Amino acid sequence: MTGDLLSGRSAVVFDFYGTLTPVSPDEAWAGNAASLAAAMGVQPGELVRVLDETFPERITGAFGGVTQTLQEVAARLGVRLSGDQLARAARIRRERQEAMFGLRPEALPVIGALRDRSLAIGLLSDCTIELPQAWPRLPLAGVVDAPVFSCIERMRKPDPRLFRKVATGLAVEPGECLYVGDGGGRELTGASAVGMRAVLLAGPDWQQHRYHEREAGWAGPRISSLTELVPADASGAPGA
Repeated sequence: MTGDLLSGRSAVVFDFYGTLTPVSPDEAWAGNAASLAAAMGVQPGELVRVLDETFPERITGAFGGVTQTLQEVAARLGVRLSGDQLARAARIRRERQEAMFGLRPEALPVIGALRDRSLAIGLLSDCTIELPQAWPRLPLAGVVDAPVFSCIERMRKPDPRLFRKVATGLAVEPGECLYVGDGGGRELTGASAVGMRAVLLAGPDWQQHRYHEREAGWAGPRISSLTELVPADASGAPGA
């Protein structure tokens, strides 16, 4: 199936969270919320509720930067943060988010193998502002030709403009792209709608994902590891 997926493609576009990164388990989300709630002086459960409610706004950049976002979240919780509280909460939020940017071990080798085959690499992520702010410091920045972030573009998947934007950044037509994602935000349907070939990454950790609107019923092609994108060569890497 791998050969069929890449056949006729000149670019591969990846989702970020749960695709290039491992799925974060519930305890990681709970720990993040507890740390942030302590800094803000609010109950973790209430914070999680407001974070979930504001998810569509936060991933489309509606509140601005980290500090402004936390001020809005606090207001919706009915609290006013002191300057020290706000600074501490912003630092914790950035640290906790960046801790979730660690890649799957196979991600960079697979991307390198795809680039060796002259395939351009794109990234399309529904994300809050912490990811694009940290992007220049991340190892992916040197190997992704066209990163597109929902919070910068002020729209979220499956908006077709996002998929066309990343294709334009790669200087290819959407039909020349293979899109790889875990199905969050109806991304596979969105990619298919503009002509991309879409494949679901459903690895051993896939069921742990708490992402909104994941396409659990996706009937198209699927893989269980990123290594399946690249056939093993004579040395047995990276598809071994």
